[in-house]
Amino acid sequence: MNPEILISIVTHNDAGVLGRCLEALSGLDTPVRIKVWDNASTDGSPEIAERFGVAVTASPENLGYCGGHNRNIAGEKYDFVLFMNADVILSPDYFSKILPVFEKFPEAGMACGKLLRMDEKGELVRREGKSVLDSTGIIFTRNQRHFDRGSNEVDTGQYNRTEPVFGGTGAALLCSRRLVEDLTILDEFWDEDFFAFREDADLAWRARLLGWQTIYVPEATALHQRHVLPERRRALSPLINMHSVRNRFLMRRKNMGLRLWLHCFPALVFRDLAIIAYIFLREWPSLRAFKLLWKTRCRTREKRRIIQSRRKVSDREIAGWFN
Repeated sequence: MNPEILISIVTHNDAGVLGRCLEALSGLDTPVRIKVWDNASTDGSPEIAERFGVAVTASPENLGYCGGHNRNIAGEKYDFVLFMNADVILSPDYFSKILPVFEKFPEAGMACGKLLRMDEKGELVRREGKSVLDSTGIIFTRNQRHFDRGSNEVDTGQYNRTEPVFGGTGAALLCSRRLVEDLTILDEFWDEDFFAFREDADLAWRARLLGWQTIYVPEATALHQRHVLPERRRALSPLINMHSVRNRFLMRRKNMGLRLWLHCFPALVFRDLAIIAYIFLREWPSLRAFKLLWKTRCRTREKRRIIQSRRKVSDREIAGWFN
């Protein structure tokens, strides 16, 4: 198998990490093409990409993670595309390890590897003499929180089995062209109403509804410098927190059926009430999330209609992932 692989990277003031990311990509044992979409950086990120000889588009406005990736792949020829962040370093054999799962699992449309936590110096984080995990796939709870499986755990081999997972983190997510074409709705693969945060969980949910699988491959390793963590909420920008709130409800509007809602009740409602109370007491800027939800209601309704009309998997089956 000699597939054509495209790597799509979206940057926004990533000069501190982009160079080592691109240097690692130059050492891959599999041929790839790299495209960088820069979202109005002011720190010289586009110039760094140009020095490595990769195709770069410098956007005068910030289109977000979703808008950047959508434009990066538009009109491109590829068999597989890896959507990744600039704060990720792939191992040289990443693609030779991960690509075979698409032949082994007929319903595989996405695949993710084992991400290990990296510090700001680009070094592997260790605890108790072992590597610390960053992500081994996305998991959901009944209250509709999603987490990176294994995040901040010491890697003792507990996630060393190739297996289906609900989804993969957008920090490094490999998708087949067939999946990209199937999941594209209203000319968008990544839903640009999300702008940033939770867009990977939404994509995973949509893929599940349409019968696709995401496969976790532990042999395909990469390092990731994680910035957004639940415990760091107060340190994050108000814009990120606002999008986090909005996208929680946006994702549900598009993808959740009544049976799944009943499965998640009352944990889901209790969490909603807790979020609303917190916003009114401590995080007023996030009130804008509800205004944006109302503003995009018609477009969201149309996306939901398309998704639900094409779904192949019942809420009963999906509910098994919300535990």
